[in-house]
Amino acid sequence: MQQEVQALHANETWSLVPPPTHKHPIGCKWVFKIKYNPDGTIDHYKARLVAKGFSQVEGIDYRETFAPVAKLTTVRVLLSLAAMQNWHLHQLDVNNTFLNGDLDEEVYM
Repeated sequence: MQQEVQALHANETWSLVPPPTHKHPIGCKWVFKIKYNPDGTIDHYKARLVAKGFSQVEGIDYRETFAPVAKLTTVRVLLSLAAMQNWHLHQLDVNNTFLNGDLDEEVYM
């Protein structure tokens, strides 16, 4: 958890301010996961602080949504191409990722 909080501070993800009376803060929670080695032993523990976005109301708290995710079909096609073309693939584990979109709204969490 400390590593996640340090990354949030280092990336200047948020500022600690008192919420205005006319804004409703979005709740958040910690999500914990155990990462395993290929042999099944524990590699490390991971914690993420996530917003409970389901409490937001479209048109009031936000206007649009966008989540860049890869579909499983796309991953399968890429792996098939790599196998057919004898390409070398590398796996990368990103410690922290942030979307760098510009927000028009103020978000309080």
